[in-house]
Amino acid sequence: MSLIENIKSAAKGKYKTIVLPEGEAERTLRAADIIIQEGIAKLILVGDRETISINAKQFGLNNIDKAEIYDANTDPRNCELVDLLYELRHAKGLSKAGAREFCKNPLYIGPLLIKLGYADGEVAGAENSTGNVLRPAFQIVKTAPNSTVVSGAFIMVLKDKNFGQDGLMVFADCAVNPNPNAKQLAEIAVASARTAKAIAKLEPKVAMLSFSTKGSGSHDDVNKVVEATKIARTMAPEIQIDGELQADAAIVEAIGKSKAPGSYIAGKANVLVFPTLDAGNISYKLVQRLAGAEAIGPVLQGMAAPINDLSRGCSINDIVNLVAITANQVK
Repeated sequence: MSLIENIKSAAKGKYKTIVLPEGEAERTLRAADIIIQEGIAKLILVGDRETISINAKQFGLNNIDKAEIYDANTDPRNCELVDLLYELRHAKGLSKAGAREFCKNPLYIGPLLIKLGYADGEVAGAENSTGNVLRPAFQIVKTAPNSTVVSGAFIMVLKDKNFGQDGLMVFADCAVNPNPNAKQLAEIAVASARTAKAIAKLEPKVAMLSFSTKGSGSHDDVNKVVEATKIARTMAPEIQIDGELQADAAIVEAIGKSKAPGSYIAGKANVLVFPTLDAGNISYKLVQRLAGAEAIGPVLQGMAAPINDLSRGCSINDIVNLVAITANQVK
């Protein structure tokens, strides 16, 4: 069974409620039809009820009537959402009238439904930018307790099974933070290890990457990675974490033994933590395109509830898969 099939199977066992704010869109509806048919998750589709019904019939979809529909024009919970948003944001200058207006926006409705306990997670972004998806999430759901940073991890499925754990690796942060400080980098490392275990079923071996291995280079950027490694080990002593390591020392056993003798991670890493977003984003795209790897994600880490962002170029299967991943993130 493939990784994504395992993820779907685990999601079916949890059968969590995921809200899809882009509920009128064709790709979302087609994905929802598959999700419902396969029993991956319960769904809340946000949008005009009549439009959703018309579109579902037009696309020949038979399962959409089994989804819950949240229509802001008619749903009695709208008053609850308005009151909650006003409570959360009035200190920032939001008026009650402003809250009512925001509660017509599906990207605000999704996080509010999660905050009120009507949904467990959200997937959006097929029709909206990352900024528009994440802004309401940060304002309403916010970060998890003891977390100060949100990051984005990719599960990389490699054709060459000699790398990672049978070809499976996690790369982070590849989506959110341009230049994390040492503490943030440590949080990203710990969150990525937990993502690797929860979603990819990896026993995480985390490499904190740098252009230096164990003091071979000297620079403030190297010092940041060294400090982040110390902090991460203190935060989660049960997780295997080592750094600073160059990429080849992290993933090639012979080079790891040569450059970092005695390291329990060198040459065996399956979670790669990049020092900057530049490095992470460039690396995952190069591996995806040049090595033909499958990149699943980004999986957002550090939120108080799972909210995940799609690429606007995503496929129907991408939506299905990310809903399954989101369901697995629910605690």
